[in-house]
Amino acid sequence: MRFLKECPWQRLHKLSEAIPNVLFQMLLRGSTAVGYTNYPDNVVIRFVEEAAASGVDIFRVFDSLNWTKGMAVAMEAVRKTGKICEAAICYTGDITDPKRDKYPLEYYVAMAKELEQMGAHILAIKDMAGLLKPMAAYKLVTALKQNIGIPVHLHTHDTSSNGNSTLLMACQAGVDIADASLSSISGLTAQPNLNALLAALKGTEWDPDLDYAGLQKLANYWETVREYYSPFESGLKSGTAEVYHHEIPGGQYSNYKPQVAGLGLLDRWEECKEMYYKVNKLFGDIVKVTPSSKVVGDMAMFLVKNNLDVDDVFTKSDDLTFPERDVQGDAGPALPGVAR
Repeated sequence: MRFLKECPWQRLHKLSEAIPNVLFQMLLRGSTAVGYTNYPDNVVIRFVEEAAASGVDIFRVFDSLNWTKGMAVAMEAVRKTGKICEAAICYTGDITDPKRDKYPLEYYVAMAKELEQMGAHILAIKDMAGLLKPMAAYKLVTALKQNIGIPVHLHTHDTSSNGNSTLLMACQAGVDIADASLSSISGLTAQPNLNALLAALKGTEWDPDLDYAGLQKLANYWETVREYYSPFESGLKSGTAEVYHHEIPGGQYSNYKPQVAGLGLLDRWEECKEMYYKVNKLFGDIVKVTPSSKVVGDMAMFLVKNNLDVDDVFTKSDDLTFPERDVQGDAGPALPGVAR
């Protein structure tokens, strides 16, 4: 509607007609729906009804802070349409590190049980920053399979280059569904390499038996298409384990750097990443996914641009005008020191 000047359902209608035998899935941010602010319940319900009627089969519902009450209306609306409700737990921290005790294994198991009781048909592990390490994946999936009776779906990013190792360990633990991407558009901040995953699983009990030659043809096609979109990529040349430190989500990373550049801070990119880490700690080590991740990123850029540190938030707050979130989420970075 805003950028392509088309009906928001038009493309979905066309795709559903062209690919009638494949399920269509979308992300639904609970009470935030597909925007950046909380909407009234009737708006969320009406949106779900329209999306379901237009061809969405699976709704992956999540809350940016893992607040299950914020997911209830959306989940119930999905169930009433007769579509598949996939409730998600957003993974952050590190369940294998005893020092990161805010989000232990028990936290995720308890949430999974609650979402199952709320009517979820599938449970998704939404690892939006690619923080789920291979051994942690085995531990988490094993625990979930022991405590809930619905399928478990793992979504991760390959920013660290450990993505396929994570998926392989999850397979051994009994994960039912895993997200991966065609080889030519995989890796880095995207999903792990599907073609490589299939090759690794071939001949094992976890072999999904997909058409490898057909997938290679698709990979060849998208390799060419990707060239046209290269200016919009994250700038990463290889995977980086630094993601386990700053915890910037894969979907945000490719947007964060251009925003940093837009503020004239590209030469301070490393400082901006470190400030993202500091701001996250300032906010209480929160779950970072749309829209909470954008709040962390906006604050980090604001502090770097104004040559401030997190301590200045307390000591100089009376003299600062902090950036306000743009509810549309796409208006670019806030001007330094100016509220929007």
